[in-house]
Amino acid sequence: MLQTIYTRKIICLVLFTFICATLHAQHNKKQISTKDSLDGAFDVSDYLIDANGFIPIPIIITEPAIGGFGGGIAPVFIQKQRPYIDSIDGKRVVTPVAPSLTGGLAFYTVNNTWLAGAFRSGTFVKSRIKYLVFGAYGNINMSFYRTLPAVGEKKFDFNMKTVPIALQATKRIGVSHWYAGLKYLFLKTDVEYTGSHLLPPDFVTPKEYSSIVSQLGAVVELDNRDNTFTPNKGFKVHFDAIRSDNIFGSDYDYWHLNYYMYAYKTISKKLVGGWRVDGQQSFGDQPFYLKPSLDMRGVPTARYQGNADILTELEARWDFYKRWSIMLYSGTGKAFDEWKDFGSSLWVYTYGTGFRYLIARKFGLRMGVDVAFSNSDWAYYIVFGSNWLK
Repeated sequence: MLQTIYTRKIICLVLFTFICATLHAQHNKKQISTKDSLDGAFDVSDYLIDANGFIPIPIIITEPAIGGFGGGIAPVFIQKQRPYIDSIDGKRVVTPVAPSLTGGLAFYTVNNTWLAGAFRSGTFVKSRIKYLVFGAYGNINMSFYRTLPAVGEKKFDFNMKTVPIALQATKRIGVSHWYAGLKYLFLKTDVEYTGSHLLPPDFVTPKEYSSIVSQLGAVVELDNRDNTFTPNKGFKVHFDAIRSDNIFGSDYDYWHLNYYMYAYKTISKKLVGGWRVDGQQSFGDQPFYLKPSLDMRGVPTARYQGNADILTELEARWDFYKRWSIMLYSGTGKAFDEWKDFGSSLWVYTYGTGFRYLIARKFGLRMGVDVAFSNSDWAYYIVFGSNWLK
């Protein structure tokens, strides 16, 4: 218990040290207040708007699948966008536009896993098109799990050298909150088995040791959340259907479906509730490292895999004192190969707590730390905005 408390304090100290150092470096260029004009509290809204500054997000990694501990940094530049202005039945309607984000990502873990990349998300306001671009190179040492007859769950270690490139563009439909568009993923991956067993596991096919995934699909979503970073109300509903095919230069032929919903409700002046439902389904020849797996706080990546999964989570944010909030959350889910196996598959559960600080009021941006536990694992995370950011 004491170790957990000290860990939270260290993470919080590192977080604010990075932010304060960045602000100090810009101080001589232009005098910009880091105090909010409403309550006088520490706030970086004006810095982000007037100085085109950035928030360097420190990354503390406790992911068991890639070594259990590591660190990195993700410098993120935030640029506020002008809203849509429409005329409906003679009335002027103003619709906010999510800020543009430009940033990088670099991390390293104790098992020599590392990755470096860059991303950009934004909106072509005149065209009403939201877009996302991401590219990286990674050297990933990762553990995967399989349940074997008469043996039980076994861990298998792999090294993956991979180049992912992702593109997505969705267009707003009329003046509604609906969007539709396309997404594309290119993934060049070289896999090496590094486990202690003499022979590699039989769930890996020969072509998976060096292959290309190239997939294209359609996206439809509804998003009326009041804030992209830390919503207080509204919901997001998403569905995508992706096809990997040799027509696109892929070594695999399969379909992958993903659907999810985030719902937020302001229960009282200081209490906000959230509900998440998320599911995946794959059909066909999919590489083992891309199979659906449960994605929840406290659950190791790829620990619970199958041809399908489904999960749900609940969370509550209590704004108990000025800009400070306490988080409580819990969830459960299953991963399985066939829907007929749903009843007999393992229930995976998670629960945890955390805190948030309203660091940029004009953006509605809260940052903090979460600590989460699952069936036999635990982890902690530095959270930028919401933990649900698909």
